[in-house]
Amino acid sequence: MQEDSFGVRATTQWLVRPTDFPIIRRRCRTCPSTRYRTHGRFRVNANHKLLDVWLLALCVRCGETVKLTVLERVHVRCIEPTMLDGFHDNAPALAAKLLADPALAHRNDVVLDWTGAWTLQTTPVELPKADILHVSVHFAQRIPIRVTALIATGLRLSRAEVAKHLAAGRISAERKLTGRCAQDFSFVFRWR
Repeated sequence: MQEDSFGVRATTQWLVRPTDFPIIRRRCRTCPSTRYRTHGRFRVNANHKLLDVWLLALCVRCGETVKLTVLERVHVRCIEPTMLDGFHDNAPALAAKLLADPALAHRNDVVLDWTGAWTLQTTPVELPKADILHVSVHFAQRIPIRVTALIATGLRLSRAEVAKHLAAGRISAERKLTGRCAQDFSFVFRWR
């Protein structure tokens, strides 16, 4: 912590990282559910030297399987060998990386729900002792989160309190602190 004419300053870093696969929002054909869960399993189909690859997901209500297209009619030589091995080995890290790609969601007309599938690692800072807190937020993976929910979690405040601090100008940043964010950013919190 540093002290200057503006008061006591503290700096901290936060890391947003996934803890599980997100819920996949898509209408089920056999039941009224709109929620699918994946366990990171792939299906690879070969037609001569062309490959089709799908990520499998199950309806949380009836267990119906849906195939999310990852690759379609791609020549086997065009696929990176480690990625091909990941498809065959059902690598969870590869599934997480592919789910984080907005192109996969767009191609399959699905929406990802990250509620409860992420965590925030913070460095503890005692706010009453620090008048000004500089926070750098880093995303380990592209996880769209409401900025107010993220700040509320990190500062251990309610979202209503965060909204009051934003309205009063005590929380400020170069970027807009509303809506969802999935990119690194930083903000300043003036406690008093």
